[in-house]
Amino acid sequence: MARYAVTTQGISKKFGRGNHRVQALDHVSLQVESGELFGLIGPDGAGKTTLFRILASLMVPDEGTATVEGFDTVKDYRKIRQSIGYMPGRFSLYQDLSVEENLKFFATLFGTSIRKSYASIKNIYRYIEPFKTRKAGNLSGGMKQKLALCCALIHSPKVLFLDEPTTGVDPVSRKEFWEMLDVLREKGITIIASTPYMNEAVRCQRICLVQEGRIIRCDTPENIRKAFPYRILAVRSQDSFRLLQDLRRFPDSCNCYSFGSYQHLYLPPGIPASQQTGLLERYLEERGHREVKIKEIEAGIEDCFMIQMSKGGEHGN
Repeated sequence: MARYAVTTQGISKKFGRGNHRVQALDHVSLQVESGELFGLIGPDGAGKTTLFRILASLMVPDEGTATVEGFDTVKDYRKIRQSIGYMPGRFSLYQDLSVEENLKFFATLFGTSIRKSYASIKNIYRYIEPFKTRKAGNLSGGMKQKLALCCALIHSPKVLFLDEPTTGVDPVSRKEFWEMLDVLREKGITIIASTPYMNEAVRCQRICLVQEGRIIRCDTPENIRKAFPYRILAVRSQDSFRLLQDLRRFPDSCNCYSFGSYQHLYLPPGIPASQQTGLLERYLEERGHREVKIKEIEAGIEDCFMIQMSKGGEHGN
């Protein structure tokens, strides 16, 4: 087995015409190992979907090259389409066909059948088999995604591309979906998934932070957390909007972002937490904040993501 299931070298893509062209991807280079569960993290418009479409041979890059299972995405597109499964961001199956009819249709496209490919989909199909006569359009969000995953797996692909597969799905179904991905990875399938949910990102073996078509950082979730350069104080008060503005003006503040009911204040690592907390309490009291709660916390992937996005970054892996 080749070490890398997916590679890109200097991939660039623009959309539009004349002076109004938008850079969707800007010299993206990455390598995904065979059997790896790899995550793409970035805001809307970062270029994730464009990268998926290029890797799935549905779009030709303006510059650079990409390979999937050793096949060039431009020259060998027919071979690539036989070896990958692709779930686009929106549910794209036939709403008026039943669960079973959708599966049969996709199986026929790849010259197989549900019976022949049952071993590839059984761990997922068991969730939706009781509803096999129900039209796809009448399924819940979680069931739709399970059906889409079954259709992507019906021909036993070696690589799966999943573009935000759990967006809009309830938390229980999202958890089940990622448990299924863990099983597929254990079977040796390479999976590249994008997600806006940080609790999903940490389930990937490596994650790649993408912004404005460029790779900002690519590493394991744990290494990204360890490299976080600041201490964090989580702060809450009654007036959260004014609190955010005042925290950003705090003399030692490196930055501050909202996370639910708390504001995360990023501070230099050298000053003792007790000293910094006391200074911050007096600072907020002088500005009229009441019922202030302050606690020191460890960096999460969300914190790393926000700091990396605010700083931009350099090309690289």
